[in-house]
Amino acid sequence: MGKKLYVGNLAYSVRDNDLEQSFGEFGTIVSAKVMMERDTGRSKGFGFVEMGTDAEALAAVEGMNGASLQGRALTVNEARPMEARPPRTGGGGGYGGGGGGGYGGGGGGGYGGGGGGGRSGGGGGGYGGGGGGRGGY
Repeated sequence: MGKKLYVGNLAYSVRDNDLEQSFGEFGTIVSAKVMMERDTGRSKGFGFVEMGTDAEALAAVEGMNGASLQGRALTVNEARPMEARPPRTGGGGGYGGGGGGGYGGGGGGGYGGGGGGGRSGGGGGGYGGGGGGRGGY
C-alpha cells in the first residue's frame, strides 16, 4: 500500500489542519492537502493525506474510510497516480472541426465547419462551414 491517501466526500468547510487532526491518531502526517478551486478558492470536496509509513496508511484507511468528518462520511483509499494529460496545445473546433491559424494556416470551425486564417487564410465556420475572404495582416 502506498503512503498517499485520497480522501473524498469532504464538507466544503474542511481545511488542511482538519485532515491533519483527524488522521494524526493513525501516525505521522507527512502532508495533508484539501484541493481548492483555483478561481473561487472553494474546496473541491476532496484532498490527500500522506502518512509516514505504509502501515500507518493502512491503519488510516481502515480507521477513516466511512468515518464522519463535519457530518460527511469520508471515502478514504490509496491515492492513484494522476494520469498524464496531453499537453494543451493547438486549437480545435466543435463537432468535426479542428485546426489553428498562423502564417498561411486555416482551421477552426464548429459543426462540420472550416476556415480560420492567418496571413493568407480566410474563412469562417459554424454549422455547415464555409466562409471566405483574403486574409490580411
